[in-house]
Amino acid sequence: MGIMKFEAEVISKHIIKPASPTPDHLRHYQFSFLDQISPPVYNPLLLFYEFNAKTQPNITEISNHLKTSLAKVLSLYYPLAGRFKDNQHVDCNDNGVPYLEAQVNCKLSDVLNNPIPGELNKLMPFELDDVANKYPLGVQLNVFQCGGFAIAQCLTHKLADGLSYFTFSKTWAATARGEPKIAQPQFISATLFPPKNLSGYDARTGITRNKVTKRFVFSAINIEELRKVQANKASARPSRVEALSSFILSRFVEATKDIGSAEKFYRVVHAVNLRPRFEPPLPHHSFGNLYLVAMTAPLQISSGEPYHGIREEISKIDNAYVRKLQKGDEHLSSIKTYAKSFAKGEQVTISFSSYCRFPLYDNDFGWGRPTWVGSPALTFKNLVNFMDTREGGGIEAYISLEEEVMTKFESDVVLLAYMSSSAVLNQAS
Repeated sequence: MGIMKFEAEVISKHIIKPASPTPDHLRHYQFSFLDQISPPVYNPLLLFYEFNAKTQPNITEISNHLKTSLAKVLSLYYPLAGRFKDNQHVDCNDNGVPYLEAQVNCKLSDVLNNPIPGELNKLMPFELDDVANKYPLGVQLNVFQCGGFAIAQCLTHKLADGLSYFTFSKTWAATARGEPKIAQPQFISATLFPPKNLSGYDARTGITRNKVTKRFVFSAINIEELRKVQANKASARPSRVEALSSFILSRFVEATKDIGSAEKFYRVVHAVNLRPRFEPPLPHHSFGNLYLVAMTAPLQISSGEPYHGIREEISKIDNAYVRKLQKGDEHLSSIKTYAKSFAKGEQVTISFSSYCRFPLYDNDFGWGRPTWVGSPALTFKNLVNFMDTREGGGIEAYISLEEEVMTKFESDVVLLAYMSSSAVLNQAS
């Protein structure tokens, strides 16, 4: 299937300010240690809605309703309407959030028949790797020729991990629907992880444009088959995400084995949500970067062999580990060492992040659930992001690799045997 290229022309730009002013005692929002070490990139979220004349008002009313509800939710999430001050804090000055409207010169179905992550960046309000941007949040409403639309959001990783971001969007949607009970965010990350002196550490390490992102779809049936195959070799039956991570890692090793040094060492990295690892667990609406990466030691991995050690690394991140992390010094030392070895190219690192089981499809702003939730191209190479398919228990993997590696990876016959159609509209079948 050919690549569907399109253009999105911005036709208006507004600044949306909180509906009620932020009190003076909340003007200074302190970064936590985990905020400080998070990369200065934007996490994207793209929500697509098909046109439905029975349930939707006209696009002007939709846009006005989004702006009004965004102003209300910014009163709760007031740091998002402020401005960054170095890598230390946000001045919660209520200066507001850019809200753009754009017209797209194709139909929504043209995009959904074969979504291309690199094309989807045209729907975003910001460049995702714009490290100089001082806006914590940006929104763009994209209107397709058919009347369908996409709500694009960029929220800085300096303030929020994936769960914080998706909880914000879900809260915005609930506000738009007029829900009587809205969960209040808890801004406790800097209390849990006080900021540190980060001299010698650059959070921008690894941001690159020398890569391409492609989307690979795996059906529930094929993921189950991977779980069965791997259960015979692993100590315990792997989860959906573990099985797919292990499989993609094996194909990545196969694609990179003949590139560069023959004696390669690999590091496998998986992002882990810290909230359930506290005692007692933190609530879902705890806002900030409350995640950590579980990282293996450098490994020599045989080509084609699934690797099952990441579960063991994740299991080490328990309450005792979190308590040690709150002191921070040992972790800061280890990430500085890792950043140096990364910069020298001493090891090949592949990172996994999963948004599976996150409330992505709960973003109903009053006109129904999204037809599809997607992602533009990613900001790092050797990065894999997992998202649930809309129905049926499948997983969409967004994989970012250098072009030479991607050419080998996407033509791998073992990989192709487990893949499904890329079209969104037939995922349920």
